[in-house]
Amino acid sequence: FLLTRSAVRERQRLLSAYPGLVDPLNFIMPLYDGHGPSMKAMKFGLALYSLMAGEKQHQVFSRAQTLERVPAVREGDLLSAVGFKDAQVDDARLVLRLIFDGCDQGGQAFNYTRATAIERNVEGEVVGVHLKDTESGFERFVKTPVVVNATGAFAEILHPSPVKGFHIRPLRGSHLIFPGKLYPLDRVISFIHPVDKRAMFLFPWEGCLFLGTTDVDHTQDVLKEPGITLDEARYLMTGLAHILPNLKVSLADCIASIAGVRPILSKKKVAASKESREHVVWKDRGLVTVTGGKLTTFQLLAKDA
Repeated sequence: FLLTRSAVRERQRLLSAYPGLVDPLNFIMPLYDGHGPSMKAMKFGLALYSLMAGEKQHQVFSRAQTLERVPAVREGDLLSAVGFKDAQVDDARLVLRLIFDGCDQGGQAFNYTRATAIERNVEGEVVGVHLKDTESGFERFVKTPVVVNATGAFAEILHPSPVKGFHIRPLRGSHLIFPGKLYPLDRVISFIHPVDKRAMFLFPWEGCLFLGTTDVDHTQDVLKEPGITLDEARYLMTGLAHILPNLKVSLADCIASIAGVRPILSKKKVAASKESREHVVWKDRGLVTVTGGKLTTFQLLAKDA
């Protein structure tokens, strides 16, 4: 609840601060008899959601209105739908904006640069960091009493968890990408996967359709570019076939895929999608590590760090 409240408030702030980079986006979620959440549960949850945002964020659609707004949707047991608001971000441009803002305020940014080691004095306090340009191989040592380690899934390479049994659990999220002309959308379709009851989305982006997302343990080498697996692709297609059974689309229509690794902090192995998205800050005599969290709440992570 607290994480959702923080994310909703930060989303509203980002919509106001970065128009054009962060834009509002409408969602619609068909509701079925005997599958997925009930209308009563959704109304209650979305009422809290609206309360957190400070404005009404949802509406209810009848069965007829749902069929009109979501052509080819599964009709069997369809009751109605709820609509709600969220936001969409051009993540690469937002990150570049933040880098440029930091440089404007006196910072320096080095691309393709790896932090290879933290240097400490005899008392164990941080005195600097070793950097390596991965393109040229040039190495340098930067003197500093504080290093902020904000490296996501790589965080424990520089700073092993100080809490016994509490470690980063890399989780992979993957999407399939299709041409937008296959199914023109002006809003996101949110639906429940028939196998594991996870929420999924089909959303428009830059003339394409994105189908996602998965949430699985990333057992591949974390230092290598992540990629979707065939099992993930089949899982996503099963979800799509369930919600839009009359849509003639197959994996052969897919034009691309993307995958990313979430730095989830885990104390006990529960289902991947049930892990908390909370962030943590660890301190070790000048080394400050911040990891976990979501892009939406980046400013909260920065303030805590």
